[in-house]
Amino acid sequence: MTSTRIPRHPVTPASNTVLLDDRRFHNLLPDEEWGRLPLAIWRRFSKRFADGETVVYVGEVKEASFTLLGFWLAQLARLIGGPLPTGTETGVPMVVTVTEDAASGGQIWTRICARSHGFPQVIHSAKRFAGPTGLEEYVGCGVSMALRISVEHEALVFHSTDYALQIGPLRLSLPPWLTPGDLTVTHSDLGDGLFRFTLDIVHPRFGRLIRQSAVFREATS
Repeated sequence: MTSTRIPRHPVTPASNTVLLDDRRFHNLLPDEEWGRLPLAIWRRFSKRFADGETVVYVGEVKEASFTLLGFWLAQLARLIGGPLPTGTETGVPMVVTVTEDAASGGQIWTRICARSHGFPQVIHSAKRFAGPTGLEEYVGCGVSMALRISVEHEALVFHSTDYALQIGPLRLSLPPWLTPGDLTVTHSDLGDGLFRFTLDIVHPRFGRLIRQSAVFREATS
């Protein structure tokens, strides 16, 4: 796929990115577990850019599906910013940008998924190094989920552990019946600069509701 530039945000080329030994993700795991990651994954999650700088990953959706309940869940989630995929097309381009956010000390993630017809779907979220597990994903309208990370089969895996609503200084955990179930995001390295991101949402009663998998590489300028 072709290189991608995001206006007003400098894109750091993959060939000369400076690693600043960012330990924010590393500190969430024992050294032994972190050491089981492939070097390529360690490098991707050890980058820290200056405030406002962006790294861009370009790729293609390889797998996308949801049940009828998953479809309506994704539509309902539009009320809080639309954080879930709403299409099942495969073979379409997908771009992910990660931008440093000095205000929160975290990262802003933007996912742009093309469609055969109409505008692409754009999903925004922020990874914050806060909350009960030390890492949470904020999706908008005060809604966030605590994430626990682990290493499974040499992949870095993010598991949801708690959904919450932030109202001012108060963080209110949501009851299970108000949540979509267990969310898992898996980052696995494929070699040759490629990696796969897989999203699964599995409800304890209704099973897998949503699945999306895409393969990426870092864009160059």
